[in-house]
Amino acid sequence: MTPRLEEISTRNLEAALTIRVRPGQEHAVEPVAHSLAEAYVRPAGVAWPRLIVDDGRPVGFLMAFLDIDWHGDGSLIRSGLWRLNIDGGEQGRGYGRFAVDSVAAELRRRGTKEMYVTWHPGPDGPEEFYLRLGFRTNGETSGGQTVGVLELS
Repeated sequence: MTPRLEEISTRNLEAALTIRVRPGQEHAVEPVAHSLAEAYVRPAGVAWPRLIVDDGRPVGFLMAFLDIDWHGDGSLIRSGLWRLNIDGGEQGRGYGRFAVDSVAAELRRRGTKEMYVTWHPGPDGPEEFYLRLGFRTNGETSGGQTVGVLELS
């Protein structure tokens, strides 16, 4: 496995839009098209959308958030993983870990000390995945989702 990230462009947009999570997971993550629309309406530089490609085929999509005003009042600025969509046929092959590691590396490069993520709570959500990767819950929720944080040292 030698995955890489590609910036979303006119060249790979259609490939990005083919990414679909497994049936039954749709409630836990927005579709790629929704994420790209959100990236478009945010101030420049806030969203960091990327296509995950392996051996020339699209296997997933991630979108990081960079220096967002968490409470909307300037009191708390955070960065982290906003969306992670691994194609249903590609799950369980390490692409999720690759995505998290890639965002963590980008945040470290920018001098960020903590990486945040939110997830759908419950037995069908990705909590176990994020906890295995070192995220810890911090007691917060955001929009009904659990907030996790990973120390970037």
